[in-house]
Amino acid sequence: DNLLASIKREEEEISPSTLFAVASILEGSTYINGSPQNTFVPGVIELAMKHDVRIAGDDFKSGQTKMKSVMVDWLISAGLKPVSIVSYNHLGNNDGKNLSAPSQFRSKEISKSNVVDDMVESNRILYKENEHPDHVVVIKYVPYVGDSKRAMDEYVSEIFMNGKNTIVMHNTCEDSLLASPIILDLVILAELCERIQFRKCAENEAGVSVESCEERFENLHPVMSILSYLLKAPLVPRGTPIVNALMKQRACLENVFKACVGLPAENHMLLEQKLLCREERRGVEEKSNGIVGMKMMNKKRW
Repeated sequence: DNLLASIKREEEEISPSTLFAVASILEGSTYINGSPQNTFVPGVIELAMKHDVRIAGDDFKSGQTKMKSVMVDWLISAGLKPVSIVSYNHLGNNDGKNLSAPSQFRSKEISKSNVVDDMVESNRILYKENEHPDHVVVIKYVPYVGDSKRAMDEYVSEIFMNGKNTIVMHNTCEDSLLASPIILDLVILAELCERIQFRKCAENEAGVSVESCEERFENLHPVMSILSYLLKAPLVPRGTPIVNALMKQRACLENVFKACVGLPAENHMLLEQKLLCREERRGVEEKSNGIVGMKMMNKKRW
């Protein structure tokens, strides 16, 4: 109510993107924020929940940030400790021009920088409480290069016996051509999420669902954190942990859709491939018995 009253009074603090979001919600249309601006102020999220309209954000994840989420996840899971991450970009399209404004750049810097936070916090062996790598993001507007974005990254990590490992990457990409398919994917996935409903069922002591299910089906939460795979700074429901590791985000997406068609979640354990089948076990036992017999025979001969 306060937000709607502020819009009615035409207060300057209300950003244009927030106006678009509110208008979309009031029309009952899903709104996906593809920019890093602070669009989803608390009033917008409350309005979406009140009208049960889907929202998602923030900032399309097309190139450098997607690579960073993979690289940092790999380094930390391999026991290497990133201590310095420096990212430099220059581009000449409208996105680059808008980001030349300090206020616009600050929101972009936050969305790009926060991508490593949950991965750092997941490993308290490498990082102490409140310890983070030095992380710098630079974006420059160079009109000549147009949509052909240049991105350069340097990752410095501490390794065994206080050694240092440095990885340097260079990426030249067509910015709009990377972002356009992401927009299509987000629209398709968001529309699909609008149609997903579920109901809760009780479980017995063995964890198996029993017949006593709630009669009413529910929609997914209006804040679609399921779309984090395609967004730099995932918007999540209050109290929900933020996951930035790319493969975990993709696994979430895949497993939710598998559940929709009655398939089990993919856990990559493949236990059936880690155990001997009955025929293989019989063959191993026969071979081991033969070896034991030969050893006994040799011992007797000796």
